[in-house]
Amino acid sequence: MRFVIQRVTHADVKVDGETIGEIGKGFMVLIGVADSDTKEIADKMIKKMIGLRIFEDEEGKTNLSLDAVGGSLLLISQFTLYANCKKGNRPSFIEAGKPDMANEMYEYIIAKCKESVETVEKGSFGADMKVSLTNDGPFTIVLDSDRL
Repeated sequence: MRFVIQRVTHADVKVDGETIGEIGKGFMVLIGVADSDTKEIADKMIKKMIGLRIFEDEEGKTNLSLDAVGGSLLLISQFTLYANCKKGNRPSFIEAGKPDMANEMYEYIIAKCKESVETVEKGSFGADMKVSLTNDGPFTIVLDSDRL
C-alpha cells in the first residue's frame, strides 16, 4: 500500500466539473493499493499517517499532528502509484490491486479514517478526477507499507 501525503491549505476533487470533495487545512492523500494489501496493513498505514507531526507549532517547528491542528483529509484512490516503468516507456500497472479488491480497501480506509478524523472527504474510485490543491510548504511524504 502506498500513500502520497501532501500537507495542504486547500484541496478539492471534481468529477465531470462537479466538486465532490473539498477540504481546507489538512492532508490530500493519494492511495495506491496492491493485491497483497490487507486491512491490517491499512490500519498500520492510517495510524502512521494520522500521527505524522508535520504541521508547524508556534515556534515554527514541524511538531503538530493532524488532530492537533483540527485538520481534514481528502482521500483519492490512485492505482498509478503502482506503475512499473522498468521496461520501455509505457508504464505497466499489473502490480496495482484488482479494481474490486482495491475499491474495498479504499472504502475501508475512508471508514477507518472517519473514526478518528472529523472531516474526511473522498474522490470517486475509478473516475476521471481533477484534483486541485495548494501544497503547504511544499510538504509531501510518501508512506509505503513495504518500508514501515
